[in-house]
Amino acid sequence: MKDTFGHIFVISDGGDTHGGFMTGQIDGCPKGVSVDYGFISSELRRRSPSADSLSTRRAECDEVVFDSGIEGGFTTGGTISFRVPNKDAKVDEKNRYVVKPSHASFSYMKKYGFRDNELCGRSSARQTVCRVVAGAIAKLCLKEKNITFESETLSVARPLQEGDSVGALVRCAIYGVPAGLGEPVYDKFSARLAYAMMSINAAKGFEIGEGFRAAGMSGSECHDLMDTDFTFKSNHDGGVQAGITNGQPIEFRVAFKPVPSVRYDRETVDFDGKCAVMYGSDRNDVCVAPRVLPVVEAMAAVVTLDFMLLAEAGKTL
Repeated sequence: MKDTFGHIFVISDGGDTHGGFMTGQIDGCPKGVSVDYGFISSELRRRSPSADSLSTRRAECDEVVFDSGIEGGFTTGGTISFRVPNKDAKVDEKNRYVVKPSHASFSYMKKYGFRDNELCGRSSARQTVCRVVAGAIAKLCLKEKNITFESETLSVARPLQEGDSVGALVRCAIYGVPAGLGEPVYDKFSARLAYAMMSINAAKGFEIGEGFRAAGMSGSECHDLMDTDFTFKSNHDGGVQAGITNGQPIEFRVAFKPVPSVRYDRETVDFDGKCAVMYGSDRNDVCVAPRVLPVVEAMAAVVTLDFMLLAEAGKTL
């Protein structure tokens, strides 16, 4: 399994939803960055389960422990290793040997030969806690460059019945990104951003700027015209042109499918192809939003910092 992301600022993580803890490491973080532990904790709280009706009943406080790479409140330039304990991990014995609809069950069986859902824990959204830790560190690095992030839930679908799960559309914007980041062909800033977003659990669609709406526009409607001082009059391209940032805010949206687990029983099959039942549970979110917002921002921060470090090093991919 590929468990790393990035070129210079590289994040790696391990562990699964039913293990003792999640682990992660960050390589390539600049030396001397002030580490605001309060900010990191606040980012984790945004992702943590809550009393919201859309949230899982699994209780996790998500406290991160750093084991290396930080001394005296500043990054050392070495590998930052960390772990987040799983304090409410429970084996779902009732659904352990059934093919869960739209889960990892069937694809893991075909790829790895697994016939036990306990072995599919790497596909759990629990993994995103590591992304949020790494993203918080990336945000602290980018704060020194006046780059900030904003996200919101644009829409949440309506359930067909009680206990159903629902999809959501979220928006994210990155402010203060300088012009000139990204490559014009195979590693466009927008392409790398799409890759990052589509790696998040349940992500099914990505669009930047006008996105799919641009397919119904004319060229004159979609042009981002400029004044004589080279400031833009609009931002239809979402801050990226020819794969390279143009200094405008990066604006994009991500569509997430409904969480596969629902809170009522569903007919399915077991790993032998025999009729079975997937029993409903309240230990999964009804919707990825709003808990997914800090995850989206985290991956956007990792992508942005990675391109910033590449530019500072004078490297192309």
